[in-house]
Amino acid sequence: MRQYRKFYIGGEWVEPASPRTFELVNPATETPFATISMGNADDVNRAVMAARAAFPAFSSTTKAERIALFERIIKAYTARQADFAATIAEEMGSPKSSTIQVTGPIDQLKQAISTLKEYEFEKRLGNTIIRREPIGVCGLISPWNWPIQTPITKLASALAAGCTVVLKPSEYSSVCMILLAEVMHEARVPEGVFNLVLGDGPTVGAAISKHPDVDFVSFTGSTRAGILVAEAAAPTVKRVAQELGGKSANIILSDADLEAAARWNIGRALFNTGQSCHSPSRALVQEKQMEEVLRYLAAEARKARIGDPNDPATTMGPVVNKLQFERVQRYIKIGIDEGARLVCGGLGRPEGLERGYYVKPTVFADVKPSMTIAREEIFGPVLAVMPYSTDEEAVAIANGTVYGLGGYLFTSSPEKAKKVGAQMRAGRIFLNGAPPDTASPMGGYKQSGNGREMGVFGLEEYLEIKAMFGYAQQSAA
Repeated sequence: MRQYRKFYIGGEWVEPASPRTFELVNPATETPFATISMGNADDVNRAVMAARAAFPAFSSTTKAERIALFERIIKAYTARQADFAATIAEEMGSPKSSTIQVTGPIDQLKQAISTLKEYEFEKRLGNTIIRREPIGVCGLISPWNWPIQTPITKLASALAAGCTVVLKPSEYSSVCMILLAEVMHEARVPEGVFNLVLGDGPTVGAAISKHPDVDFVSFTGSTRAGILVAEAAAPTVKRVAQELGGKSANIILSDADLEAAARWNIGRALFNTGQSCHSPSRALVQEKQMEEVLRYLAAEARKARIGDPNDPATTMGPVVNKLQFERVQRYIKIGIDEGARLVCGGLGRPEGLERGYYVKPTVFADVKPSMTIAREEIFGPVLAVMPYSTDEEAVAIANGTVYGLGGYLFTSSPEKAKKVGAQMRAGRIFLNGAPPDTASPMGGYKQSGNGREMGVFGLEEYLEIKAMFGYAQQSAA
């Protein structure tokens, strides 16, 4: 079993302040494969001090110097893509066929270069100079479901802004971040600009959030954990940006291509084994078209190839761990107990898989807005299909949760697309299965978070705004 006992702080690998370990288990085999060290507040303090010491020099670098740094990171990362793919499959069970888990971070780094080239950090507003300056030391807290893309999305904006960082990944995806630290070292990131401390949320995450020398915290995870981060950060009045939970609705209007909408909904809902905040976990179907859409949904769900993440034919792997497996099973049982109609899937592992945290792709019909599976984030391959009678009712159902991260809409009418999409209370609305792009903002309404990531919107989360009066007149003279 492999041992990962050190953290990356101040440009070198260092021993943790105290010995405490955590065992990583392969979710496809249920066997341990590695042990990591778990940090504490002393480790966080050491990392923050390294980041604070590096900030004056790094914040003063030019755009050209930061672009050159990104180019070195991309080169070093690209050389390790196979290692990242193997590690993601081993740590969280994501199939190697899901290449976006590995290639997506490269797109984020390239977007940071494009954004940086075009961005003006200083502008004139009348006779005033408006400057945007790096906010300082940033705590980046990332989840296990997107173990590389999420931290690199945060990291790309932070470095583009000229900030220094302390990164805490989920303990379940720590090896991916150890690989990333090796990439950063290979790319010659200046000492102290990037620091990595492994550990859990209640210890390391809380220490980052409350540390007085951390100026900004970017957190991605559950709404419950996000509230704790905000509470810990409040006494030091630091800025906090969060991407939290979701219960995204896919409204299939009556004029849509029903088969295409159903096929897309299943593909997106099963992607990453449903472990995605943006997953379209609620499908809203016109009541007269319900049975037709259910046939399409069930047929598509049964096409899923579930099994070994290392098999190129696999389209869906296991959920990340035993705790998540039990959580998803509990929600499936609740759905059955509350009277939802089980269309396909259900309790237990898929046939032929006796080991591993595998879940059957599950579709429920006759789901009412008051049911638990319609209100709470399951984070697994479970779809709740809900009927509506009018477009107005569909919008009301879609908006009727505490979440507002993503929204999806299928229609052949441009007029309906604009009207309904504008009424959906979510940070991102996707029409007819359109893909996202890295320049556009990502973030949520309501209890799905605050702040935005990606492109110029993500960059500005890491910048402070300064107004300088009288300077414009002096420089003109």
